[in-house]
Amino acid sequence: MKLLFIIDPIHRLDPCHDSSVAMMEAAQLLGHEVFITQANLLFVKNGQAWAILQQVELVPIDLVNGRWLTVDNWFKLGDSFLTTLDIVDAVFMRTDPPVNDAYLYATYILDYVDQNKTLVINAPEGIRSANEKMYALQFTECVPETIVSANKQVIKDFVEAKQATILKPLGNKAGEGILFLQAGDRNFNSIIELSTMQGQIPVMVQTYLPQAKEGDKRIILLDGKPIGALNRLASNSDFRNNMATGGTVAQTSITAREEEICCYLAPKLQQDGLIFVGIDVIGGYLTEVNVTSPTGIREIDRLDGTRLGQDVIKWAVRRVDN
Repeated sequence: MKLLFIIDPIHRLDPCHDSSVAMMEAAQLLGHEVFITQANLLFVKNGQAWAILQQVELVPIDLVNGRWLTVDNWFKLGDSFLTTLDIVDAVFMRTDPPVNDAYLYATYILDYVDQNKTLVINAPEGIRSANEKMYALQFTECVPETIVSANKQVIKDFVEAKQATILKPLGNKAGEGILFLQAGDRNFNSIIELSTMQGQIPVMVQTYLPQAKEGDKRIILLDGKPIGALNRLASNSDFRNNMATGGTVAQTSITAREEEICCYLAPKLQQDGLIFVGIDVIGGYLTEVNVTSPTGIREIDRLDGTRLGQDVIKWAVRRVDN
């Protein structure tokens, strides 16, 4: 089977961390051909999606004394070639946010993939409809009290009512721009002016969950079913639990409440073609639904002895075969 991964430039990826590499490696180990491209190399011609592809061969990483180890030259690329995307059996859209114009235009191009021939994970229309902050708000039984607004007074009233809140830009990733905002903060006006670009861009403000001190759980869902989880813990110098901001990870299990949240989300995720998803849960509350390039596979595999990348590839193969 031929599998295509749309990724950021491969030399920028970390084979010991990036879930895209874990899935590509898994596909190779399972005997499939793996190809890569980038979003800016996609185009439409004669009503079909095309791209410049390269086949890639990976040197699998090893787990030694609880750490992933790799070699310097961990990938080898074949010659570039131009082709329609219907020559591959599945396409994995794994470009990192921000979801800017370039990202959105790439999803429009992927609309021209014939999904009777080629499976696209995640579905381009699903990615467009699922802002990773906003998408969670439809699941009202699962989310903490939240507002989304660009209005300073609306935000001020909410912060004063809740006393402690978390402000999140709607389009960022990896904890970028997230702020802890308290009532009475002398920097409040400046924070809101900068975050909303003088009242032009809405931001999300959620009530602060004290359980965040105990960690922010990332749960990986495959076709609506949880297949693994890890707990992310903030460093001593930062309140954010994101790995990209220096947070550490710890082994964890999925609670009954978290199973309920997954079951609650599953029908909507499946309806929207959001197959590989990472949800964030704090204290039994859903805070984000990550659909662009969710990560965590390498960390879960290291902690739990699993091979989640292989689970994802085997699922895709079954779906294509059916």
